Amino acid sequence: MPRGVVLKSTGKFYSVLLTTGIETTAVIRGKTRLTLDKSTNPIAVGDDVLLDSFEGDDQLMAIIEIVDRKNYLVRKSTNLSKKRQVIAANIDLIFLVVTLKNPITQIGFIDRFLVSAESFRIPVTILFNKIDLLIPEEKRKLDEMAQLYGKIGYSCYHTSILSAQTIDLLKKEIDGKQVLFAGNSGVGKSSLINALDPSLNLRTNEISQTHLQGKHTTTFAEMHPVKSGGFLIDSPGVKAFGLVDLEKEVISHYFPEMRDLLNSCKFHNCLHLKEPNCAVKEAVGRGEISQSRYLSYQQMMLHDDDEVYRKNDFL
Repeated sequence: MPRGVVLKSTGKFYSVLLTTGIETTAVIRGKTRLTLDKSTNPIAVGDDVLLDSFEGDDQLMAIIEIVDRKNYLVRKSTNLSKKRQVIAANIDLIFLVVTLKNPITQIGFIDRFLVSAESFRIPVTILFNKIDLLIPEEKRKLDEMAQLYGKIGYSCYHTSILSAQTIDLLKKEIDGKQVLFAGNSGVGKSSLINALDPSLNLRTNEISQTHLQGKHTTTFAEMHPVKSGGFLIDSPGVKAFGLVDLEKEVISHYFPEMRDLLNSCKFHNCLHLKEPNCAVKEAVGRGEISQSRYLSYQQMMLHDDDEVYRKNDFL
């Protein structure tokens, strides 16, 4: 039975790279669709799938089964929808691309994204991009942020498409992996991918000067085989990252700096908000947990996610 990996979805049709190296177009067989996940996109980029011939059309194949996923990353599909959007599946590594200007990536966005990735056990490397645009004061702030996230276990790199060192470094990081590029619109995901493999020639766009925000250039997530080995997934830029399927009682488990302290609180069900003798709050008071990270935690715990997941207005 033919097997392949999904490279792109445009709604009804899927581009699938077969294990033979041939790329084909496929659709979901009717009976299969009924048994799939009730998300906005039941089959995602990165999914391993089994296929069969499509009756009545020699140019199409039919997806009949999704091989069990190693992991996947989801977000809320829209403000009004209760459904979720699977961004990609079977991810070995995420490059979270962050910029301090043109556009500004908010701390709230970074922390929500990291919590979601932690909940799916997907490692994240943070790329502080467009460093060539920064003045000395901004570079100092970037260093502080990189130190903050590095201290809690996240690899952090300073990157620029103008730097050959950046490209060499990222190529070594990829090294045959299935890597997702994620971040706000305009942070330079597609430009970095183009620099890693110029033959891909992905479309990029300028920053909107009106709001200094990125314009959407990627509508659907798409996975690209690269010459140096591995796959790069270019995902649509998002302004915010809504958490999905996470009970508030376990959110602290996905903050690495809090995780080791959870058994030290007086109460086993401590939420680390108003409870006495809380090891997490004591660590914040001692400066062992950063104020910005604890503020992100409070926002996730104290507010209705439907209302605030788009509001990342503290930096």
